[in-house]
Formats: sequence, structure tokens, C-alpha cells
Amino acid sequence: MALPGIALEQWRSASQGFDFKGHEIRYWTAGAADAPPLLLIHGFPTASWDWHYLWRPLAQRYRLIACDMLGFGYSAKPADHDYSLLEQADLQQALLAHIGVSEDVHVLAHDYGDSVAQELLARQQQGRCQLASCVFLNGGLFPETHHPVLLQKLLLSPLGRFIGPLFSRQKLEASFAKIFGPETLPGAAELDDFWTLITHNNGPAIMHRLIRYMPERRQQRERWVAAMQAGQVPMRIIDGAVDPISGRHMVERYRELIDQPDTVLLEDIGHYPQTEAPEAVLEHYLAFRQCLQQIPAPSLD
Repeated sequence: MALPGIALEQWRSASQGFDFKGHEIRYWTAGAADAPPLLLIHGFPTASWDWHYLWRPLAQRYRLIACDMLGFGYSAKPADHDYSLLEQADLQQALLAHIGVSEDVHVLAHDYGDSVAQELLARQQQGRCQLASCVFLNGGLFPETHHPVLLQKLLLSPLGRFIGPLFSRQKLEASFAKIFGPETLPGAAELDDFWTLITHNNGPAIMHRLIRYMPERRQQRERWVAAMQAGQVPMRIIDGAVDPISGRHMVERYRELIDQPDTVLLEDIGHYPQTEAPEAVLEHYLAFRQCLQQIPAPSLD
């Protein structure tokens, strides 16, 4: 049965706000306060509404926390800001502190959010963060396997400041057509909503600043991969296989680098599995969490 999702305006009306370094951040919570906390971290260039199909079913089991990161969605988008993945990790930790989460946190991340999650994993190793598990959806976990689309390359170039303001809904549709699965393309209404989130607070004007996460990933690559290889936090990848940016080829690299890799490939699904195949993502995420709860039988020796 298809998951119903949440209309964008309804989603927006449920948001709350808090101040992060003088900038307003919009965030969402759901589920019982005593349920295990689950932090959802969205990708580029969209926002936390990406999770709207999964939001209600996950809230039946977990305490959900999500925000539109600085520069995204309904949060502040300062024009002269030096956006950083490390700062976005600071934001996630500030959000958890703001709502009073003190226990170990489970993480479900996508795309740009995968890099933020990797930073949190590195902080876990340093004793600066408490994670219980981490599940990645399609993202550039390894710079050597990340294949950016033309728009991303142009935004990162010296022409980037001119490219962002020229970005249009038509170009968004063309870009998504290349990275979604052929049978799971977003419809017109969904594209309109994605576009609303991107353009809110003049978002296209800062896209060339947000895209600087790509070289930052290269700078942090060894530290982040080492944290993943340390095996301190249970991890799983749920990945759309036909995604040209971070699909099957990224999972193959993950299997080379990570001991006892836990990976799920969704055939015919692209870069946004949480909107293209939310039922499958939910199934595999819940199965992962069920595995974490299993306690080995006591030894009879």
C-alpha cells in the first residue's frame, strides 16, 4: 500500500523555530517523547520535507527530529555566509540540545545529509557525539565515486554566482529527470513543491555557496572514512541502484572499504529513494532497527 505523505503547506504549518548563531532554523518533531530518538538529515538542494512519506510511519515507533539546515528550505539563507558541512553538524547537535535529547541518537540521512552524518560519526570517535546507529541513503560517501551532474559542476565553477540565479523550475525538472529512476520520476505537483522549498528566501542566489560541500568532502575524506571503518556505530546503506551520482557504483566502493558491509540496493530506483520508493525504504530501515534489537542467545557452555 502506498504511503500517503504530507502536503507541503501542512508540513510547513507544523514547523517550529529556534535560533542558531543568529539565524532562524525551522525544525519538526513527532512521536512519543520517550521513544528512541531518530534524527533525519536531508540532502541538497531540497529540505526536510523529503521525509514526508516516511514521517508518520516512523513516528509510530520513534521520536523524530528533523530540520531544514542553514541555507535550505524554510530556514534562513544568509547571502554572504560561508556554508560548511561541519557547521551543519554543529546545527544538528544544537537542535538536539535545544529539544533536550541527551541519549544516543539514531540517524537516517540522505545525499548532503550523509556527509553531515559522517561528520557526526567522526565526532562520535572523539567523544563529542552520541550515536546509536546510522543509515545512509544515496550520497557521496566517497569523493572518488561521486559523479556530480553538470549543474553542480557549474555552480562550483567561477561562473557559479551567475548560474544559481538562472536556475529555474524547468531546469530542476530536467536535472531530476537524470537522477530519478525512469519509472519513479516526480510529478508536476511534487516538482512544484520541491521548487517552492528551493526558492524560499531567495535560495537560488546562494546555491553556489552551498555547493562548496563538494571540496569539503575531499578535505574530510580520510577522517570520515576512518570513522566509518572503526565500526563503533552500526550502519546500513539503502541505495537507489540506478542513481548516476551515487548509485550502485558507490555501494560497490562501500563494500570494498567497510568490513562486513550492510547494504541494500533498490533496483530501478534513483537518487531519492525516500520519495521514489518510500515503502521499500521503510521496510529496510525497520528491518535494520529490528536487527539492532536482537540479543544473542546465552551460551550453553
